[in-house]
Amino acid sequence: MSTHLIELVAGATTDLGLVDQLMKRAFDPRYGEAWTRPQCLGMLSLPGVWLTIARLNGDPAGFALARVMGDEAELLLLATVPEVRRLGVGGALMRSAMEEARLRGAKRLYLEVRSNNDAIGFYETLGFHKVG
Repeated sequence: MSTHLIELVAGATTDLGLVDQLMKRAFDPRYGEAWTRPQCLGMLSLPGVWLTIARLNGDPAGFALARVMGDEAELLLLATVPEVRRLGVGGALMRSAMEEARLRGAKRLYLEVRSNNDAIGFYETLGFHKVG
């Protein structure tokens, strides 16, 4: 069994070029889920927003963008590149987002997902359930 080293680091506006690359690799263009650089930049300029970059064995593997407002948090974007899926990167990003939201005072974390997204089962294993 091989071991994978997952490293999570705080991201910043200087990482948006990398975020663009990761979104292009991770999101199917049919669904229009990828954000533009100005959208990401605008969101990162708001209070309570954070970006986490994931590397797997040193290579860029994914990211999470989230925000907290009061006692609620929202996962805005989560992406992992296809070749690293099911290797723990998404789970590490989610656990990190959940913990950071808790540390920032959130009691609930929301996310939006397409009804035919394969990741629904993954989110359910983390305790998420449909609310609307």
